[in-house]
Amino acid sequence: MRGGLIAGLGFILPGLVLILALSALFLSHHPPLWMKGAAMGAGAAIPAVALRTARQLSVPSLRRVHRQRIATVRWVLYAVAGGFAAALFAPFMVLVILATGFVEASISLRHDSSGRTLGFAGPSPIAHVGAIGGLGGLAWVAFKVGALSYGGGFVIVPLMQHDVVTTYHWMTGAQFLNAVVLGQVTPGPVVLTVSAVGYAAKGIVGGLLGAAVAFSPSFLFVLAGAPRFERIRANAKATAFLAGAGPCVIGAIAGSAIPLGLLLQRFWQVPVLAAAMIWLFVVRRSALGALLLSAAAGVVIVLARMHA
Repeated sequence: MRGGLIAGLGFILPGLVLILALSALFLSHHPPLWMKGAAMGAGAAIPAVALRTARQLSVPSLRRVHRQRIATVRWVLYAVAGGFAAALFAPFMVLVILATGFVEASISLRHDSSGRTLGFAGPSPIAHVGAIGGLGGLAWVAFKVGALSYGGGFVIVPLMQHDVVTTYHWMTGAQFLNAVVLGQVTPGPVVLTVSAVGYAAKGIVGGLLGAAVAFSPSFLFVLAGAPRFERIRANAKATAFLAGAGPCVIGAIAGSAIPLGLLLQRFWQVPVLAAAMIWLFVVRRSALGALLLSAAAGVVIVLARMHA
């Protein structure tokens, strides 16, 4: 237990300190022009990074079913459902992920030669404390981010964008894209994006609260569930559910590229995005390299336009 806490905090704290410091600069009302250019340039590459993440996750996932035609078809349908949910119906994305898991579980049940009942229970009701806004709303958003951030964290981006930009108006669309950039370029997990959101909502207190609430589910899952992981992995109920929910999550990560792309505000960001796609999918280099080069391009373009 002690080792888990030390390792987890050591993993989170450096990125948390850095992202809060950067949030104070990037999310200020009058950031330096070069910094604004860097944010817009790196932000242009974020949709490409989301697609790259989905592709990387899809390879091992598809490998498990590639010799089973019907299972492969269902995999594709689950992924498409997740993509549509992330792109068009972000507030209901979690329900779509749960639905695909239960559908696959029910199909596995019918083909279970032992005739055992899977016995899945529905999700327990949770009061929507986020409706009150303020710190309560921030805690609710952070909890959803922490509880549902699988596959690198991009799966929760559309839902977080809807809450942050549309529901609570803590950030503009461009500022939210900057927050996602900060979560990518700082050390540690992408989930630290929620700290930048918290900073925009309630300053340093909000940033710390967002991180504490967002990482609580992960700590609880690992510290309480570690002795049972092998048993869970061997459980037919769990594997059947994840066989449906997993592809849906991958599709949702890919689908998140659409709302992220719609946040771009300048025409010059489109060729930067195209260059990032080439860097990631043709040249096949790192996502961090794409973000840094895109940021540099943004600085050059913005400064050149200022002096033109």
